Amino acid sequence: MKWLILFIPAGLILLLAGCRQGTKSKPEITPRNTAVNKSNAYNDLFLDSTAVEKFIAQQKIGDTTANAMRSFYNVRNFEYAWFDSQGLTEQALGFRSLYHYSKDTSGSRQMEIRLDELMNDNDTTITGNEAGIIKTELQLTQRFLQFAQENYADLNTAQLQQFIPIQKQRLLQLTDSILANNSREHRDYEAATPAYAAMKKQLEQYVDIAKKGGWPAITADKKKYKKGDNAEAIQLVKRRLQATGELSGADSSTLFDDTLEAAIKTFQQTHGYTPTGLLTDTLLHDMNVPVLARVQQLVMNMERMRWAPAAPEGQLIIVNIPEYVLHVWEGKNKVFDMPVVVGKEGSSTTMFYGDLNQIVFNPYWHVPRSIVRKEILPHIAKNKNYLAENEMEITGERNGVPVIRQRPGKKNALGHVKFLFPNSFNIYFHDTPVKSLFEKDKRAYSHGCIRLSDPVKMANYLLQDMPKWTPEKVDSAINKGDKEKYVELKHSVPVLVTYYTAWVDEQGALQFRDDIYGHDARLAQKMFTDGQQGQALTSAN
Repeated sequence: MKWLILFIPAGLILLLAGCRQGTKSKPEITPRNTAVNKSNAYNDLFLDSTAVEKFIAQQKIGDTTANAMRSFYNVRNFEYAWFDSQGLTEQALGFRSLYHYSKDTSGSRQMEIRLDELMNDNDTTITGNEAGIIKTELQLTQRFLQFAQENYADLNTAQLQQFIPIQKQRLLQLTDSILANNSREHRDYEAATPAYAAMKKQLEQYVDIAKKGGWPAITADKKKYKKGDNAEAIQLVKRRLQATGELSGADSSTLFDDTLEAAIKTFQQTHGYTPTGLLTDTLLHDMNVPVLARVQQLVMNMERMRWAPAAPEGQLIIVNIPEYVLHVWEGKNKVFDMPVVVGKEGSSTTMFYGDLNQIVFNPYWHVPRSIVRKEILPHIAKNKNYLAENEMEITGERNGVPVIRQRPGKKNALGHVKFLFPNSFNIYFHDTPVKSLFEKDKRAYSHGCIRLSDPVKMANYLLQDMPKWTPEKVDSAINKGDKEKYVELKHSVPVLVTYYTAWVDEQGALQFRDDIYGHDARLAQKMFTDGQQGQALTSAN
């Protein structure tokens, strides 16, 4: 995921470019855009304009930021930027992570608590009239504008007005505008951000395929095909892989040969599968995703890229949830990748930023209250010896529910080590006694935390600048210890938990992954007037 490291937010580069032609005089307030309405707006909530003026007065905001806020909401016709009726938007989560990564937030603790509460509330329904929501919305906008002003010289705030999507657009009209943009600012941005340029090149190829009619839908009589098989479906598979370049040439035979096997392995590698060369029904399902759905996927992930941080000077750990992989970077250099297990649907791993600052050897597992209620108590009701058999103990009671922890040992759900980056979601990295899950291609099985396939490697990496923690001592602490031990790192390491379902990797290959939490589906409904078009074309292509 190299582009995450190289990326500097697109909008902010355009802002800098826009300032070359601007002046330092106080900007005029942009007129209200009444063309934005509930039927075409990106978000489905609208503010009362008087709420913005009231907030500006109460917070005693200076003219520059105040006028920027007025213009920001006038262009949106006072459509919310950071909330929709389901809660915080992806932009809010992305900006929060970028902001935390870039600066100290100690002076805004009340707002951080409020954001944590909103992120933890999975049943949030918002009308847009709640005083607390209005205040948080406007605080986020104020923070966003000030963040840009503080970090970029001579900022022309007018360029910020379109930074967050405002209206739904037709998919191919939007892609045409992206591909046709040859302005100096856009060229400068692509030159500074090779990852974005690579995505744009892939977008151009997929849009061209779409305009030529897409690829054929593959129907199959069997659930699995292998080299040597002969079937009509194989001819369609060849046409499908020729369209996107995994298979070269124009072979249209029905024979599953060596060349097709190699092409299928390439497709598997770029879609998150172990490259077996076997053609399965699951793989056929991915091949049958229509081209416009893939175009949508590219555009949505290019939109997400604007919230990625600029290149760090030191270490950075990135977990991309749909990829089921953790990446360790030092500046522009990747140190290693590691397969991980992430939260299953219903126990989703949250997108956020944290600082990894402690390792815990032989940890207790303090069982979350929700797991105690939904899983542990039913087990106890069926088996009175359940706690003893699983090395668990009751340490108290809270609101009628027992407080339970699992003792260190071979049965401990966290394995022999966990890695803490404090956050309000109780998410951390940890070992696991269930190693078999790492053999699977799809690894969404946890209750929200992130399980590491090689926690010993991670511990040694994080402790490498602490001489007394030799590999031998780490091994002893993991395999021979039976008491919980906390080790504070000499230097904390930033951790970004992200959600990208399409990107160009370090070898230049376009990667796709499943939308395991449905974020793409929701985003498509907000971004495009034809949000379901890609899905509707399954039988048409």
